[in-house]
Amino acid sequence: MDYQNWGPRDMSAPVQAKLPEVPVQRGMVLEDVQSGWVGAVTRVEKSGGMHVVALEDRRGKSRTFRLGYGFLLEGRAIRLMPPAPRAAAATGSGRTASGSVRVAGQRAQVAKASRIWVEGKHDAELVEKVWGDDLRVEGIVVEPLHGIDDLAAAVADFRPGPGRRLGVLVDHLVPDSKESRIAEAVMSSPGAAGNVLIVGHPYVDVWQAIRPSVLGIERWPDIPRGQDWKTGILAAFGWPHATKEDIGLGWQKLLGAVRTYADLEASLLGRVEEVIDFLTVP
Repeated sequence: MDYQNWGPRDMSAPVQAKLPEVPVQRGMVLEDVQSGWVGAVTRVEKSGGMHVVALEDRRGKSRTFRLGYGFLLEGRAIRLMPPAPRAAAATGSGRTASGSVRVAGQRAQVAKASRIWVEGKHDAELVEKVWGDDLRVEGIVVEPLHGIDDLAAAVADFRPGPGRRLGVLVDHLVPDSKESRIAEAVMSSPGAAGNVLIVGHPYVDVWQAIRPSVLGIERWPDIPRGQDWKTGILAAFGWPHATKEDIGLGWQKLLGAVRTYADLEASLLGRVEEVIDFLTVP
């Protein structure tokens, strides 16, 4: 017995336990203990000198919270910390997530007339996450098309020409597919030659361009023909998949696993780099 500690004590004083400090990541699903709000991280920024995080719930509604204590991650209490510097840790000091040399002190250029078009929001978010630094230096904007069925009309409205080039990244661009026929029709239209470049990857959806090992799996699940692919993927992972919001939150979790170009398949990397070169080389 330790007689030096003998005497009255305040038994009501709680024992303080050091909570794990977890850097916030986009796509991370958190619960704010005080309000009960549950959502995926969609944005982290500084406001009024402090870091705040935006959490989007299953219904697409978003609320902002200050980083720190009061969050649950997978049921565990954590201290939510500012995001860790990703590019320096994963690709080496002075490099962007795409692996290119970071330009110190370079401000984003005013957006040029040239554009990169991708099929949907998820494609745009993936390109932005990996190549965003490079594109801001070049002044190139990425825009989602929400499908390519009307690509010919959209290209005609864009009126491509010298100094106004267009690069299009298409899902599932394989021989004899609907996508390949649309691409051929567009490239035969007036003004397309030399001013429009259409490239694509072989995957059903851009989700598959994330390397399976990054997600801790050996291969992407096979989804039966006739079943919605994204819904099937989320169901195979055991994630919620019944609503549009479930699909959005599922994608944020997948996107959160992507750190650098090394987390993506080479068949996507080469096509994006080809488009960037096409739009930036005089």
